[in-house]
Amino acid sequence: MDWLQETQWLWWVGAALVLGLIEIASLDLVFTMLALAAVVAAVGAALGLSFPLQVILFVLAALLSLALLRPLLLRKLKLSGPVVPTNTDANVGQSAEVLVPVTDRSGMVKLRGEQWTARTETPDVELEVGQIVRVVRIDGATAIVTAT
Repeated sequence: MDWLQETQWLWWVGAALVLGLIEIASLDLVFTMLALAAVVAAVGAALGLSFPLQVILFVLAALLSLALLRPLLLRKLKLSGPVVPTNTDANVGQSAEVLVPVTDRSGMVKLRGEQWTARTETPDVELEVGQIVRVVRIDGATAIVTAT
């Protein structure tokens, strides 16, 4: 059983690696804090602390890192500026040119250099060829437009 006591630090390092792998799947920084606590316990084991003291050290390091370090890191990692719309969300509010008359059932517009299937937002409205319209929303691959 001497080998077990001599390799306790290695078990803690293994636990830290497993917790790090779990963090890759969760991306919430909880398992990162636990992995950090396992490294602290590994240092305690390498210094010759008894197993109960290693567990206490792990628990204290986990509580401190979860309470103090994780919130600080989460604040640093959050986006600090306004969210920039991408993909189809970036087309909302853009101007488009009617290529084929647009009704609530059919139509085609040129939006940012591409042809899009288009529909009007309200029934009984027809937008004529050449008219400039505004994209209200994107529904699948169809631009829902309104007259400007």
